[in-house]
Amino acid sequence: MSHVSWGVLGAAQFARNFMAPALHLAPGGKLAALATRSADKADGFRAIAPDLTVHDSYDALLADPAIDAVYIPLPNTMHVDWTLKTLAAGKHVLTEKPISMQAEEIDQLIAARDDSGLLAAEAYMIVHHPQWQFARDQIKAGAIGDLVHVSGMFCFDNPDPDNIRNKANTGGGALRDIGCYVMGGARFATGKEPGEIRSAIRWENGYDVFSQIDAQFPGFTYHAVVSTRLSPAQEMVFYGRSGTLRLTTPFNAQVFGEAKVEVQRGGAETQVHRFGGARQYELQVAAFNASVLTGAAYPCPLEFSKGTQAAIDQVFANARTLD
Repeated sequence: MSHVSWGVLGAAQFARNFMAPALHLAPGGKLAALATRSADKADGFRAIAPDLTVHDSYDALLADPAIDAVYIPLPNTMHVDWTLKTLAAGKHVLTEKPISMQAEEIDQLIAARDDSGLLAAEAYMIVHHPQWQFARDQIKAGAIGDLVHVSGMFCFDNPDPDNIRNKANTGGGALRDIGCYVMGGARFATGKEPGEIRSAIRWENGYDVFSQIDAQFPGFTYHAVVSTRLSPAQEMVFYGRSGTLRLTTPFNAQVFGEAKVEVQRGGAETQVHRFGGARQYELQVAAFNASVLTGAAYPCPLEFSKGTQAAIDQVFANARTLD
């Protein structure tokens, strides 16, 4: 195999705007097929990949022998089933987050991955961004001293009742959509796992719209706010004994703002490290392609995804309800 030929299950807007360009532009691969019954939506993908093959069903795309890997942007409740079907069809698979609704479901994905010898992963793009890799390396090297506290925030306002993120029956809600970033980002940067988690959730029509999360990690405390009913805001801050490390645009780099890491030590001048040229979706696909083509270890395996989902499960299980 000289390159990875990608297919996409469903013409989701996010896939069209972000992942389809990444699939076609990242080194080692190309966008080759789409499964949709909507001619209008297919045209948007053809603008990216003029030679695109369009299938009228998901099963038809999975049966296409020209496709090596499949990207799945379907509703959250469909992720596990279609990831398993893709692996059974002999295709590598990159599935949008959350790849499962419960951490225990990921065990069957790991088993299917291992049995098939194929790559299966969650599309968790931030760990591929150099700002997060830089932050992890700085914390590990002791640049801010012993870690004492971590705080995170990811919010935006999404009141549209027709938006899939606002539908309980398809796994909507703020925690599953964006809570994984404030929790998974802390886990990635520190290499630590949360112990006790306490939380409070505000609900609307059966799905969560605001959460505050407090946790005890080994050696440091953690607090985060996640909401789809607040003005847009995002930030991750790591507080150490001798300094502070701040990611100003940790999740939507180049969309929300410039990707920067600010490091302040004691009374010294703040050092600003900029990562404006990095495209995290392309970096994610490039890493996936390299793993498929060369056997290189994938930077974000399902085991990592299970750890984040297990923490989100605890947030739900331990939550008190807010008015």
